[in-house]
Amino acid sequence: MCGICGEFITSISSAYHPQISAELISRMSQRMAHRGPDAQGIFQQQPTPHSALSFGHRRLSIIDLSEKSTQPMLLPEDSTIAKNTEQNRWALVFNGCIYNYRELRQELSKLGAIFNSTSDTEVILHAWQHWGEKCVEKLDGMFAFAIWDAKQKALYLVRDRFGIKPMYYTIQQTKQGMALRFSSTLPSLLECPEISHQLNSQALHFMYHLHAVTPAPHTILKSIKKLPPASFLKISQQQSLDENIQPQRYWHLPPQHQINIPKQSLEDWQKQSEELLLQAVKKRLLAADVPVGILLSGGLDSSLIVALADKLHQQGEWQQKLHTYSIGFEDIGDEKGSEFYYSDQVVKQFQTQHHRYQIPNDDVLKRLPEAIDAMSEPMFGQDCIAFYLLSQQVAKHTKVVLSGQGADEVFAGYFWFQQIYQQQQQATNNFTTSSAYEQIARYYIDRTHDEWQTMIQPQWHGEDFTAQWFKKQLSLSENNNVTAELLRIDATSLIVDDPVKRVDNMTMAWSLEARVPFLDTQLVEHANQIPVEHRLMHNGKGVLKNIAKSWFSDDFIFRKKGYFPMPALKYVRGEFLEKMSDTLTATQARQRGIFQPKYIDNLLKNPEQNLTRLQGSKLWHCALLEWWLQSNNIK
Repeated sequence: MCGICGEFITSISSAYHPQISAELISRMSQRMAHRGPDAQGIFQQQPTPHSALSFGHRRLSIIDLSEKSTQPMLLPEDSTIAKNTEQNRWALVFNGCIYNYRELRQELSKLGAIFNSTSDTEVILHAWQHWGEKCVEKLDGMFAFAIWDAKQKALYLVRDRFGIKPMYYTIQQTKQGMALRFSSTLPSLLECPEISHQLNSQALHFMYHLHAVTPAPHTILKSIKKLPPASFLKISQQQSLDENIQPQRYWHLPPQHQINIPKQSLEDWQKQSEELLLQAVKKRLLAADVPVGILLSGGLDSSLIVALADKLHQQGEWQQKLHTYSIGFEDIGDEKGSEFYYSDQVVKQFQTQHHRYQIPNDDVLKRLPEAIDAMSEPMFGQDCIAFYLLSQQVAKHTKVVLSGQGADEVFAGYFWFQQIYQQQQQATNNFTTSSAYEQIARYYIDRTHDEWQTMIQPQWHGEDFTAQWFKKQLSLSENNNVTAELLRIDATSLIVDDPVKRVDNMTMAWSLEARVPFLDTQLVEHANQIPVEHRLMHNGKGVLKNIAKSWFSDDFIFRKKGYFPMPALKYVRGEFLEKMSDTLTATQARQRGIFQPKYIDNLLKNPEQNLTRLQGSKLWHCALLEWWLQSNNIK
């Protein structure tokens, strides 16, 4: 929906008076202007002689298009009286969408709140006034926001349950005091003075073992963190600089062995899943004052969203004409570059207003630098460029789209879930975090720690951080299911970076908001209870495939799973290979010295023979990181 940024500076020196830097906030805001082209605003306050606060906002107008919803938005301590600058206690900058804002508005109105707009932004302000930090538990949606409480002289940073909307921050401590700065994008924070460019060795390890995922709070830079999903961070003027400022979680997805799972039939699980998915689609279609479209790949997930949207239309609950959007690329060998054959079937069946785009491979290489510039962090997903180019076209028609991301992680659609489950069934050892991780690592972790040691220069060597992190996340009992645990961890930690971050970055690069029904909180909580064997039926996503039988043929549903195709980045040849070679052998790359030359030489000689366990190109993974670092002038 938007881009947000800000800073909060405090001083412990009576002789030092922090100054508000309008220039810095302006630069940070300009760095992410693509996230909000409709309006911009700045709020500044000097709460005390020893503190300074600034907020910046870039608006993408989707709910309440009037100026009354302009941000930063302010609220007086008594919200039943007219607003004025002398009485303002709370200030807010918000990115995202609250799907239940109408219901919360009614509840807050009964408590005496008087609204000046019809926006979901103002609902957050009133909710915070009435319920404080607890209001976050009432919010149903995707959101990242910063709220300033002038009375408490405290700043809160908040992020939604699945990290759909980003929140990066940096805390710099000096002899004079402390400066916290935050933003919707990591590159925006690179505008901050004296920001360190030192790479994070733990993040590097995560990135190359978890297919570009760097679990929060880590980022590729040691100086910049990201707020974990389902968390808030509080920082106040009263806090000592010696205090370890840590995020607090407000929501958890419990392991299956801690849940009292109802004993019910497969049909009951399917019926409940369909109803929750229908409601998830409905919420995301209706929470907008602009047209909403659907990204239609031709796969099961996006096709189901189209079917459910059509059902809502037939029931009269959604009035708009259904617009769908597809993109495809050139085939390479046997690797298909599109699923037009299937998306065309969906279009014909539901008579959607369809927009189809075919992109030549030559255009992919030309536009690749733009897509990399749009990444807040390095992302290996081959479909990044596809989302980037598709979003450019879609943004010409609408500001909001629904997308199918999250279904494979929540309903076990990927082949590695099957492999891990089959191995688990054959295991004879007792469950321990070590044995569970070994079962997961064999099929899920991109490379071994030993390969990492040969790939990376000795200065970046260290412990097996990925194994340590995974073992810490695992929650096991004697009768627990390793596959269920991986699905839970994927949904709550890993999906944030892949594919959620990918979709947000690539769509918002063109001022397009993507909404993901499969990451609806109620739906995920429900899916977390479904027995793994139900989710793994029919080679994965068994529950969804059975639901889809109401609309689609068996040939359509039970075909071999496709992936958002981008053959040119998997089978690296010609100009692509030359560009990757140039990137990895450039002066900056040699001076930086991340990779061992022998390892890179082998990848360049045999690019198509060097794939990860999840079938990603190892050469592309290395080239992408170096390309991103060069693009962002990381020294």
